[in-house]
Amino acid sequence: MTERIVSSRSRGFLFLDSHPVGCERAVRGMWDAVPAPGPAAPGKDAPVALVIGSSAGYGLAATVAGLARAGIRGIGVSFEKAPGRRTATAGWYRTAATADLARDHGRDFVFVNGDAFSDAVKEEVAGLVRERFSGKLDHLVYSVAAPRRTDPDTGVTYSSVLKPIGEAHRTKTLVFDDGGAPEIRTVETGPAAGDDTEQTVAVMGGADWARWIDHLCARDLLAGGFTTVALSYIGSPLTGAMYRQGTIGAAKAHLERTARDLDDRLAKEVGGRALTSVNGAAVTQSSTAIPGIALYVGLLRSVLGDGMVPPVAQLTLLWDQLTGRAPLDLDDEGRVRLDTWELSPAVQDAVAERWRSATTGTIAGLADLDWFTTQVRQLYGFAVPGVDYAAPVETDVPWPVHTA
Repeated sequence: MTERIVSSRSRGFLFLDSHPVGCERAVRGMWDAVPAPGPAAPGKDAPVALVIGSSAGYGLAATVAGLARAGIRGIGVSFEKAPGRRTATAGWYRTAATADLARDHGRDFVFVNGDAFSDAVKEEVAGLVRERFSGKLDHLVYSVAAPRRTDPDTGVTYSSVLKPIGEAHRTKTLVFDDGGAPEIRTVETGPAAGDDTEQTVAVMGGADWARWIDHLCARDLLAGGFTTVALSYIGSPLTGAMYRQGTIGAAKAHLERTARDLDDRLAKEVGGRALTSVNGAAVTQSSTAIPGIALYVGLLRSVLGDGMVPPVAQLTLLWDQLTGRAPLDLDDEGRVRLDTWELSPAVQDAVAERWRSATTGTIAGLADLDWFTTQVRQLYGFAVPGVDYAAPVETDVPWPVHTA
């Protein structure tokens, strides 16, 4: 037994430990928020899905919504750290909780912990599809955010960066001091130099997504009508220089080009589809690292209130479209758009007005800071209602075991 009291120590938006019970309750809350599925294909006839990046952010939402709404069976892939001197990563505990919920609801869903960029993990997943899930995959959801990627063919490791393209960019950003008081700072980020953009595209673009399709297709593991979707983001003009027009945006543009190429290929080979899904803003472990995003999301919440659509609700809509419960809702570039609630002119004008007025002295009245800080803490299992954080908890939670 390794019970102990887990405290919420942090460095900025990064917490040093994660709370296993809080993570479990947070995942259960996501599951409970998904509308009842109604008639669905049960048991061995349920669609087989692979979610790459299944333990955090939109990938976690895709996993939970797929299980709770679409009744999927299949495989989730993520790369998480086991408990040791510190607790496990939050994604480790969220995966354990998701596995418990899947089992309790009769879903056959297993989890692989490893580097999704590697051929070894691709082969492990291929083996599971072949041996456990009748050799055919119906859906693949790709949701990977990573700082680096090693190309299995060349052994070269690429690193992604968050930089504007062309010239330095100054933006407002939200930080909190050691006492938790909010502060608005202006930060400047230098432009991408050398091969920064190419490196970021190599990590966060569509190369690995295409490699997954290559690997599975070569082994004849794609079902007729197979669909795959990569999760993406466009965002506001307020954050555009650091995001959509920056190095990450170049990677997202590559992801969309990859979708078009894969769509043509899959249509010919299995009568399938490849799409990107443009999701709306959310507080995630990845997004809080981007300058300006924390401020933007806090202001957006203050404008929309409960009209802000959480990730699991967005991914529920996506699964309805992927499984034919609802028609595909595509924009002129063939992308699923789940972000229209965020990018309407009225909403963006209201957020922009608050952005211009935001200072350290005014921010408390302009942004929903209580909501934002709660969201950040809940990423690590803290500030979850109903959890006794003064009580010791078991931190040595095992990774879900594959059972027959």
